[in-house]
Amino acid sequence: MAAASYRTGEFDIAVVSDGHIRLDGGAVFGLVPRVLWEPVVGADQIDAEHRIPLALNCMLARRGDDVVLVETGMGSKLTGAMRERIFPGDYGHLLDELAALGVAPADVTHVVNTHLHADHCGWNTVARDGAVAPTFPNARYFVQAGEYEAASHPNERTRGTYFAENFAPLAETGQLELVDGERELAPGVTFLPTPGHTADHASVALVSGGETAIYTGDLVHHAVQAERPAWIAAFDVLPLVSLETKKRLMERAVRERALLVCVHNAFPGVGRLTETDGRRRFTPE
Repeated sequence: MAAASYRTGEFDIAVVSDGHIRLDGGAVFGLVPRVLWEPVVGADQIDAEHRIPLALNCMLARRGDDVVLVETGMGSKLTGAMRERIFPGDYGHLLDELAALGVAPADVTHVVNTHLHADHCGWNTVARDGAVAPTFPNARYFVQAGEYEAASHPNERTRGTYFAENFAPLAETGQLELVDGERELAPGVTFLPTPGHTADHASVALVSGGETAIYTGDLVHHAVQAERPAWIAAFDVLPLVSLETKKRLMERAVRERALLVCVHNAFPGVGRLTETDGRRRFTPE
């Protein structure tokens, strides 16, 4: 799948796909009845087990010497029943997609994870010769400190999606950098706390030349949730916090006419949110 290219100020942005996973549609839309979300998704997208496809859209932002990769998809380490039943889909394509852009793993300077669920950080590491090592040898990896703590000590609900092999090796090589709250990671690249999906979930904002792009992470699982803040995924551990966070971020998106990059919307998951007579609409680009 060819990357989709955009421009925000001085940033060259490419949305690169790791493929897609299939997850339960009811879980994606939480308390919203199927009679409402099915027409949005399309009945032809729902399989016999009521799963729907969720894209794995990663964002590559380049300016000067900075090569910033936001999210790394599912990766290639899952095998057997874990891949076939728990996380079915077609994925593991990110490195090939980057190569098609002329970007090698060694070229990446920053890797940013909005959170550490398996479908967002799988290519952080790669299995080689019986060991797991960082995929991007020259990159600093950034994650919120609270998220790293939660991932390192999962509970009964979260242990099925926090896999230490995706992040523990980064600490061992000294490439992991933990962030507390809002921080500029590179000129114009801001790590922005957006709690709700997890307590320490964060999004990424690119600001340059009076223009803004926002990578939403799992604050938005489907673009319709940007239009309708009350449509909250069952995956969100703090749903009412998610509601308020989403309202604030989407107000900014409308105000700044931000380019929104939605990780799980159909590739490339990019569009803008506008408001007319109090109603918001996500228009793909």
